[in-house]
Amino acid sequence: MKKTWIILAVIGVALLYSFSVYNSLVGKNETVDGQWAQVESQYQRRFDLIPNLVESVKGSMKQEQAVFTAIADARTKYSGAGTIDAKAKAAGEVESAFARLLAVMENYPQLKSSENVQTLMVQIEGTENRVSVERQRFNDAVRALNVAVKAFPSNIVAKLFGFGERAYFEAVEAAAEAPKVNF
Repeated sequence: MKKTWIILAVIGVALLYSFSVYNSLVGKNETVDGQWAQVESQYQRRFDLIPNLVESVKGSMKQEQAVFTAIADARTKYSGAGTIDAKAKAAGEVESAFARLLAVMENYPQLKSSENVQTLMVQIEGTENRVSVERQRFNDAVRALNVAVKAFPSNIVAKLFGFGERAYFEAVEAAAEAPKVNF
C-alpha cells in the first residue's frame, strides 16, 4: 500500500510539473507573439512617416525616382508578407531603401534646412530607435522561449505539446553595407 502512494505521489508531481512547464511555454510563446506585434506597430509608424518624408523631399529630387520606387516596392512587399520571417526580410528591404533616401538627402543641404524635413527626420529617428528596442525585446522573448524548448526536462513537455523554436529577427545582409550615392 505504501508503494502505491509513493508511485501516485511521483505521478502527481510529474503531472504538476508538466502542467507548470506547459503553462510556462504558453506564456513564453504568447510573449514572442505579443512582442512581434510591438515590432509591427513600430513598423507601421515608420511606414506612415516615410511617405510624408518622401513627399516633402520628392519635388527637389526628381532624378532620384529609383529611390522612391524602391521604398514603395519594399513597403508593398512588407504588406503582402504572411509570416514573421517574410515580414522581417521585407522590413530589411525597407530599411535598405530608406537608408539610400537618407544618403541622398545628405547631398541636398537645402532639404536638410527645411523645417518639414527636419521635423519628419526627428520623428523617423525616434521611430528607428523604437524599432530597434522592440526588435531587441522580440529577440529576448524568442531566446527565453528557445531556451525553455531546448532545456531538459522542459524539452520533453515542449515536444509532447508541439512547442518548437522560433526564429530570431536578423538584419538582412544589405543592412551592413553603407548606401552609395552617385551624381
